[in-house]
Amino acid sequence: MRTKHLILFLAVIAILALASCHSEKYNSEAASSSKVVNVDTIPSTDRKAGTTETSEQVNASEIDKCFVVTKVSDSLWSKMQTGSVVKRDDLRHIKVLHWDLDKKTHIGELICNRIIADTLVQIFKELYNAKYPIQRMVLPHLFGNDDEAQMQANNTSCYCPRTVKGTKVMSKHARGLAVDLNPLYNPYYKSRKDGSTEVQPSTATPYVNRSKEFSYKIDDNDLAYELFTSHGFRWGGDWKSCKDYQHFEWKGIQ
Repeated sequence: MRTKHLILFLAVIAILALASCHSEKYNSEAASSSKVVNVDTIPSTDRKAGTTETSEQVNASEIDKCFVVTKVSDSLWSKMQTGSVVKRDDLRHIKVLHWDLDKKTHIGELICNRIIADTLVQIFKELYNAKYPIQRMVLPHLFGNDDEAQMQANNTSCYCPRTVKGTKVMSKHARGLAVDLNPLYNPYYKSRKDGSTEVQPSTATPYVNRSKEFSYKIDDNDLAYELFTSHGFRWGGDWKSCKDYQHFEWKGIQ
């Protein structure tokens, strides 16, 4: 009887030891996958903008780590230098998550002025939490800094070193102080005195009529309008001489 008890006792000890080893291995793996990292090397910056994230991937990391502000890296700056009118130190690289009509989470990124970087992160986090649809958010240099091309691709952007079309005046985008949101469906529109019209992008004519209902449309009842205007931005849809429905520009200190 004593022998049986001894064997049973030793078996229990062995099982507990095995469980302990398994637990230590699991905890070690969990710790390494969720370790705290410096903001300049945050996990989301290693993932490519424009790709999708599964719910498991998002839940596996702290949500705040998916909405980050960093300085512009050397490699990124080398791709951006095409007539920049602002210093590198005045710009910031932000990465966020955004939702789309495909009901998936996507990684997005923008270059913006440091003055508005934290504000933009806050706005895009609220848009993401509300599952507000944004189709695409990648950097303009992927389109050769061609604004027409990125608007036709419905690419949401901020910094883009360019002039106001048809002028020599630098756009607020050239200073990273304006955001164009879902631009294909929220075009720039102007009626000229000769009766002609100007639409940007050129493929956005079907979306000039704002009485129609369609996806991605911004109006003054829209969540994006509410968030941007309440955080110090001016909406181009309120302009009188023309309409720029995609455009939110910073009206604070320049």
